[in-house]
Amino acid sequence: MTQEKALEFLKSGRNIFLTGSAGTGKTYVLNQFIQHLKDAKVEVAVTASTGIAATHILGVTIHSWAGIGIKQKITEKELAYLKKQKAIRAKFNKTKVLIIDEISMLHKDQLNSIHHVLSYCMDSNAAFGGVQIVLCGDFFQLPPIGDNTEKSRDKFAFMSDAWQFGDMLICYLTEQFRQQKNTLNLILEEIRSGKVNQKSIDALHAAKSTKFSEGIEPTMLYTHNKDVDFINNEYLAKLPGKSRYFKAKTKGEKALTDLLKRSVLTQDDMALKIGAKVMFVKNNPERDFINGTLGEIIDYTSLGFPLVKTLDGNKITASTEEWTITNENGQSIASYQQIPLRLAWAITVHKSQGMTLDAAELDLSKTFERGQGYVALSRLRSLERLRLLGFNNTALQVDPLALKADLRFQELSELNDEKFTSEELLLERKDFIRKSGGRVLNKAD
Repeated sequence: MTQEKALEFLKSGRNIFLTGSAGTGKTYVLNQFIQHLKDAKVEVAVTASTGIAATHILGVTIHSWAGIGIKQKITEKELAYLKKQKAIRAKFNKTKVLIIDEISMLHKDQLNSIHHVLSYCMDSNAAFGGVQIVLCGDFFQLPPIGDNTEKSRDKFAFMSDAWQFGDMLICYLTEQFRQQKNTLNLILEEIRSGKVNQKSIDALHAAKSTKFSEGIEPTMLYTHNKDVDFINNEYLAKLPGKSRYFKAKTKGEKALTDLLKRSVLTQDDMALKIGAKVMFVKNNPERDFINGTLGEIIDYTSLGFPLVKTLDGNKITASTEEWTITNENGQSIASYQQIPLRLAWAITVHKSQGMTLDAAELDLSKTFERGQGYVALSRLRSLERLRLLGFNNTALQVDPLALKADLRFQELSELNDEKFTSEELLLERKDFIRKSGGRVLNKAD
């Protein structure tokens, strides 16, 4: 399906799953749709399954927006508590469209919880409380985090009751924009098909000797946090001057505070220097940063907090933030306080999902999860800007259930493309805008 036709489907008010291989412009189409809704005065909530993905669509995490936090499932008591919050009810009731990007990393139980929260708080029997739901992503990318006993069918969002109840219409983008028909593009298509030939494997081995032009500093990607931490600490040590240390404060049961630590991905004792590359690890849109915002420390404030200059040129003070876990009555039972930063010369493959990198140094020799290799390789436009230090067999594998589902998604998308005309979708679009309290400006709306 073309981007233009997919955008027509999105504007129709139907529940949509927008998918396609890396580089087909899913985020571009989403941004076009978001701008359309703003022009038509239709209230839209823009979210993503992870903080880093949220940065690419200027949104927030779905966990924060829906009020489900880090939970997989939500209880009746928690639903009742959310419904009592006037601000939350008002937010849900005014929202006409909910977008969730990088849906591959959202656990099916969490998608079910989002449906339950919206329906319960809005007193509606409709899927997601009657809000138009737009899911975007690619299930060949990283899967949701689950426990060791869970299989793919227990985790993928398309296996959820909410997906079926929502009657998701499939729009599968087929035009490639990031990678043209080059060697890397062919390798990625082979990985998606589950069949990588020897010529492609040889090309990946040859990328080990890639040399970058002077002035090009590749982003370093690793599969494990411990490798990322080693590289970041090594680069920090090379900077001139003394480190400043920021110590975290915790309150509550150790098991709960440990859970918070793993969730926020910061450090108990944070060492920083001027010149350090950093990433914010908390959402705070009011202060112009969210989880995944990248920048560099340029100074310290009079109170001793790091002053960060982001890639967009904003200067933000990284003062202490608090993460909490609450009980069913909304009372804090555990808290963790620390500046919301981590070093970012190197990042994990998980954090890179959704990025487009000009150049990268990549080590896939310790790949432990199917999809990691595909995600990492698809961040680039060509092999010429990739130095691949190593890879194992898992790096070139995709999940069998994702492969089976992807073939079905392609079939359904083709059927939808043939079944619905642009004229029919235009009528649905105008009807949806009117029902949403928006305004129809012209035929292009």
